[in-house]
Amino acid sequence: MLSGAVFAVCMAGTTLPTPLYGLYQEKFGFSELVVTVVYAVYAFGVIGVLLLAGNASDAVGRRPVLLAGLGFSAASAVCFLCATAMGWLYAGRLLSGLSAGLFTGAATVYVMELAPPGGASRATFVATAANMGGLGCGPLLAGVLAQYAPWPLYLPFAVHLFLVAVSAVVVLGLDETVRERRPLSSVRPQRPGVPPQVRSVFGPAAIAAFAGFALFGVFTSVSPAFLAQSLDVTNHAVSGLVVALAFFASTAGQLAVGRVGVGRSLPLGCAGLLAGLALLAGALVWDLLALVVASAVVGGVGQGLAFRGALAAVAAASPPDRRAAVISTLFVVAYAGISVPVIGVGLLVDPIGLEGAGLVFIACMAALVGAAAVYLLRRPVPADA
Repeated sequence: MLSGAVFAVCMAGTTLPTPLYGLYQEKFGFSELVVTVVYAVYAFGVIGVLLLAGNASDAVGRRPVLLAGLGFSAASAVCFLCATAMGWLYAGRLLSGLSAGLFTGAATVYVMELAPPGGASRATFVATAANMGGLGCGPLLAGVLAQYAPWPLYLPFAVHLFLVAVSAVVVLGLDETVRERRPLSSVRPQRPGVPPQVRSVFGPAAIAAFAGFALFGVFTSVSPAFLAQSLDVTNHAVSGLVVALAFFASTAGQLAVGRVGVGRSLPLGCAGLLAGLALLAGALVWDLLALVVASAVVGGVGQGLAFRGALAAVAAASPPDRRAAVISTLFVVAYAGISVPVIGVGLLVDPIGLEGAGLVFIACMAALVGAAAVYLLRRPVPADA
């Protein structure tokens, strides 16, 4: 589907800088804390859009929102191309977050609405693969270009700008699926909320989502530095591939929910996250690349199982008139997982080192996921969620 390809292009732009942070550190001389803050700015942009304009495409139409998202994505690439100081990186990440925030909901719905009759299942697969697969393609593309092509800090973003331009042309040629459009002024901020009858499901689901996104946040922000400093892996393509594996594995985990069932996907996802965290701890202690790769794959599958299971369980437990607000709240918690723990790791790097900071993070996330897993074993999510 063309709409799925556009979705993937936009999401790839959000992870494009991941294997390049080491080069930016050499260029601007900033610390590991700054890397994590630059990365976390993206999450603040996503959360802001989800809260303020997450339902904009229902009012003004899918195409205008996607075009706006592509515009923010292009502006983000331009910031990185013009980066002569740290301010450009912050601006680029914020614009990237605004782009992802607009695309996350609108593009998912658009892919499903454009599906032919009887193609709902395939459309769900396309939307899932485009989202997480696009996130995985970003670091892979940037890593390969940075390692084997000239102008490592410029060519990846120039290529992405070209892909964004092509995507804009594609969007202009697609049909609009919102028939009764309203002015932008009718869009109101979405107030997060969790009704009392949803809280027993929302608690463990939100914890699993938070921990899964936190694991991805650490992987995408500091794993290239760990690979370079502790394992002497300076090949940008390898760094990009390791990060990409986590996102590709998440796609596989999300697709497996249909076979595993929602009732089992959340506890199995928590188990996968715990195993991924344990493998990452082993990688930090013994400095083994194989354990880093295994952690990316196992933790990625666990994140995919847990997050899609959490989304399905929360949606099923929510009353129809509050479902959008509850799901928005779940996404806010998930994206908080990308920002808050990652900044915490950055703060700990100077006093106790990258390995020590990683181990503290792993211990905290393991405690959270373990608590959620115990709760789910005692009060399982209904199998028909």
